[in-house]
Amino acid sequence: MRKGLVLTAASVALVSSLTACGDSSSGDSDSGSGSDAEPKIGVILPDSKSSARWETADRKYLSEAFKAAGVEYDIQNAQGDKQEFQTIADQMITSGVNVLVIVNLDSGTGKAVLDKAKGQGVATIDYDRLTLGGSAQYYVSFDNTAVGKLQGEGLSKCLTDMKAKKPIVATLNGSPTDNNATLFADGYNGVLDPKYKSGDYVKGPDQSVPDWDNAQAGTIFEQMLTSQPKIGGVLAANDGLGNAAIAVLRKQNRNGEVPVTGQDATVQGLQNILAGDQCMTVYKAVKKEADATAELAVSLAKGEKGQTNATVEDPEGKREVPSVLETPVAIYKENVKDVVDDGFVTKEEVCKGKYAALCAEAGIK
Repeated sequence: MRKGLVLTAASVALVSSLTACGDSSSGDSDSGSGSDAEPKIGVILPDSKSSARWETADRKYLSEAFKAAGVEYDIQNAQGDKQEFQTIADQMITSGVNVLVIVNLDSGTGKAVLDKAKGQGVATIDYDRLTLGGSAQYYVSFDNTAVGKLQGEGLSKCLTDMKAKKPIVATLNGSPTDNNATLFADGYNGVLDPKYKSGDYVKGPDQSVPDWDNAQAGTIFEQMLTSQPKIGGVLAANDGLGNAAIAVLRKQNRNGEVPVTGQDATVQGLQNILAGDQCMTVYKAVKKEADATAELAVSLAKGEKGQTNATVEDPEGKREVPSVLETPVAIYKENVKDVVDDGFVTKEEVCKGKYAALCAEAGIK
């Protein structure tokens, strides 16, 4: 069993719920069997603002996996509200879930919910984000340091392809409350710091974006560009932050001239890559993550031990957390097709309007 990542930041937050999350009223929550039979699994997603993936991918794939397993389930979204997240958790525990899966909004809120669930005999899984100091029995995610490494390598590749000389690199980090953002930074800084030290690149403005907020990212990047007009590359920690930077560059007719990274392989990110405005993204096969989580949750609900492939250190809790870590993939213009072929996004979503011809050039059929 290999060691996972050393997780250092106060972590990401679990999510409060979508407005009208219940399946019966809005379709935003789902119930697999419709009965009170065990097992019953509750999932709390964080928001729909930081990334489109939570609603377009995670909810979909988790629902499909639970339905295939024939278990009752309830998926709700906290919409970035920590109090709502706690309320949803209380409701799920009261309703009789025997497994609770959470994506925390921060480690403090996540820990409180996990501890309460543990006290009620409910099995727990940290999904995508580890709750530092928490008590989750398992953690399912991607190798997040590897995600960041792919971003750093991607930016380096694009700068090399453009024959950039001593480019000034600006960095838009993810939310400081999201431990994953810390791990991504560990990965890309491990690639870029030696470049700064050697003088190949010049370290430019470097700032975290609170709550992964794209509007704030745009303001932050505009300020970066004002203070350093010759920025020649942007390490953006996800596609939303990347698009915010691209929008600012577009105002100055510099989009496509300054390579920008991303992550999550969103429709918008893929379209930006096809258009030449974004250098690359990182594809995390959420279906694999969701399937692994569902399999683990069902096992726990049946009183069985889950299967893992790694351990991840929680330095605050001073423990090794049994984990399932999936492998991320770098996506450039030449392999955008792979994301479509994998079913993560559809041709109809990506290839609308002006992107139809670009899709055809990229072999997306």
